[in-house]
Amino acid sequence: MRIMMHYGKKGFPLDLPDEWAVTVIRKKLMPILADPVKALEEAFANPVGSASLATLARGRRSVCIVICDITRPVPNGLILPALIREVLAAGIGAHDITVLVATGLHRPNEGPELLEVVGDPWVLETVKVVNHAARQDDEHAYLGATRRGTPARLDRRFVEADLKIVIGLVEPHFMAGYSGGRKVITPGVAHWETITAIHSARLLEHEQAANCVLEGNPLHEELTEIAQMAGESLAINVVIDEMRRISYLNFGDLRLSHESAVAYMRPYAEVSVPEKFNTVITSAAGYPLDRNYYQTVKGMVAAMNILEPGGNLFILSECSEGIGSAEFIESQRRLCTHGMDGFMEGIRPKLYAEVDEWETEMLLKPLRIGTVHLHSEGLCAADKELTGVCVVESLEDALRRSVEQAHDTRVAVIPEGPYVIPIYSPGVAGSRVYREPDSY
Repeated sequence: MRIMMHYGKKGFPLDLPDEWAVTVIRKKLMPILADPVKALEEAFANPVGSASLATLARGRRSVCIVICDITRPVPNGLILPALIREVLAAGIGAHDITVLVATGLHRPNEGPELLEVVGDPWVLETVKVVNHAARQDDEHAYLGATRRGTPARLDRRFVEADLKIVIGLVEPHFMAGYSGGRKVITPGVAHWETITAIHSARLLEHEQAANCVLEGNPLHEELTEIAQMAGESLAINVVIDEMRRISYLNFGDLRLSHESAVAYMRPYAEVSVPEKFNTVITSAAGYPLDRNYYQTVKGMVAAMNILEPGGNLFILSECSEGIGSAEFIESQRRLCTHGMDGFMEGIRPKLYAEVDEWETEMLLKPLRIGTVHLHSEGLCAADKELTGVCVVESLEDALRRSVEQAHDTRVAVIPEGPYVIPIYSPGVAGSRVYREPDSY
């Protein structure tokens, strides 16, 4: 059996023996919007929980549009031109429109990469496009503290804009439940102090800070509260299928439009699986998410619920840009030096996490269940030593050893990685799905 895994830009053909009992876990087929631009225009006129965009934009002096950075495959090339033209038609000048790239604590997107993020050169030529800079203290406004004590500091260009609009991709998120909506604001355009506060162990070790969980999720609650502190914000929320085509989009009130998009996404992203497996194979979702090892952790966490204790979890990730930030490298070095218990002892008391150490913290969750194996063509020898997992050169040989040692030919495969969340549901009837996507 051949299964095309999401890996880099080209995919990875995974060949498994026909005699193995393979369960391929995918979203069910999603409907595709025939004319996304027309659907967007209709959403502007018929929003979720707010007045129409034309009404909202009338008389406003400035607009800040927040978009995700290079790590998210948001179809901005379709959305931004339609949105900007609608705002221009309402009488707002091009010089009063700012597109702000929500980098959080990630590096800025510049040059050809910025064009890739924006998706249309007309946008770059028409309005101001800038990167958020979390470490620039004077570029942020202090809004107060949340009920949990998180200092809320957001980019002034967003806070002070007369009309605030965010564009989010709604997908499962291993800490916040689902991305999109409020998450584009925090951590997207938040100050480093706010970002490190919401990524502390006091929030992330909560059992509800998990994929697909919103109710009782402390991180989701913090993000929502901070967004409310910033004043009225609107959102375009997008849902895409496995081939990155638009299945659903809406526009409207930040909270209500996000809830509507999540409700649409749940039946596709959350897949009930009636059994656990000794061998699970997943991906880091391919480009752009698998550009580094930092983002790869999401795929490991997404698959861990169907891994038998002591089993083997295999993940494919190109990691074309290496491990990640210097801070994440240092965090991984601490894990390799002090071990899992020592690492956790060091982070539990902190009110503010060290930058990017939260990804190492999340890595420990699947490591507590079984052994994690990584296949990657983008990491150098020094990088591989810092992954904290088993790096395998021959994926085929490693998979055979896993099956033979467990005396269990049942294998689960999740080609799309963290965009699909298997939910262990014993007693629920399951089926083996071998459908391939139309193309990679």
